[in-house]
Amino acid sequence: MKILNRFLLKHFLRILLLSSSAFIGIYLLIDFFEKISDFINHHATTGDYFSYLFNSIPVIFVQILPLAILMTMVLTLGTLGRTNEVTAMRACGVSLWRIIQPFMLLAVGLSILLLCLNEFVVPVNARALNELLEVKLQGKQQMSLKRNEIWFRDKDRIINIRMADPQQRELHGVTIFTLDQIPRIILRQEAASVIYRNGSWRAKSLTERRFDPTTGDLLKTRIRRNQIIEINQRPADFALQKNLNSALNFRQLLKMVKKLDREGIDTTRQRVDMYNRLAAPFTCLIMAFLGVPFALQRGRNSNIALGIGLSLGIGVVFFILQSLITAFGYAGALPPLLAAWTTNVIFLMLGVWMLLSVKE
Repeated sequence: MKILNRFLLKHFLRILLLSSSAFIGIYLLIDFFEKISDFINHHATTGDYFSYLFNSIPVIFVQILPLAILMTMVLTLGTLGRTNEVTAMRACGVSLWRIIQPFMLLAVGLSILLLCLNEFVVPVNARALNELLEVKLQGKQQMSLKRNEIWFRDKDRIINIRMADPQQRELHGVTIFTLDQIPRIILRQEAASVIYRNGSWRAKSLTERRFDPTTGDLLKTRIRRNQIIEINQRPADFALQKNLNSALNFRQLLKMVKKLDREGIDTTRQRVDMYNRLAAPFTCLIMAFLGVPFALQRGRNSNIALGIGLSLGIGVVFFILQSLITAFGYAGALPPLLAAWTTNVIFLMLGVWMLLSVKE
């Protein structure tokens, strides 16, 4: 049986390597040509190009791996079925489960690998890409994410925002420090929430604390109602924080959720993203399982073009359904845990049903 395992895994890994390389190459090519104008306009150095390439590959790999596994499973079993090798193995008493067992074990290992990459590697690459593409090449104002909060400087002010919601045009937990030339804090402004209306940011309640520029003692505290706040950023500019949040791993998102919950801020979107960090890697296992019945149903009629087209079609349907259910989760129509795992469960049930049909 070890010889059979080596034969099957060698066949599978060869196709997986080719399909993964093809997907990464196509993804990089399309993405690079979309961004080439930014590289040229901002006189990117050779190091910028290599940094983009080095940091993009891990991010792309975790996105395309489930689709690559599905295509590999369909092509591997399809090729073996077309040459009657599956029939020969089953005629020798090897069960269907025994044939696909090495593939499923490998898929489990790849799912665990993907989980580790999402937790430890990809966040670092994603943050580096955000800084390169959003700040250095597109010239957007530098924003840093410290302790899951936004910090940036605007002339003589330092602005801290605990959470930005560009879609709702809201900022939560806004604190503005105004400095003198020394520099020392002379004014501190705080607002629990700020909303963007008619081209300006407005706070329902703004607390101002003025300090003595010499001693630093508190001089005056004042609460203003329905006050316009000068923040030289539009909601779209805070989409960078959304990209940075997408680079957070499960543990960082969990800390963010706990902290925002204590402050009374809605964490539905963060909870959906948090559970997605756990659900996404196991898509590899679901895709491997789903590819078995699709490949075996074609039998000797399988071919490479059909396998590639079938895999891409399933991947597109999976992506559309996952995006739709995730949107329901963001809107609060579905519990976050259910929104993260529903697509995997649906495709797993589809695979089980089709596999039972093949056995019959």
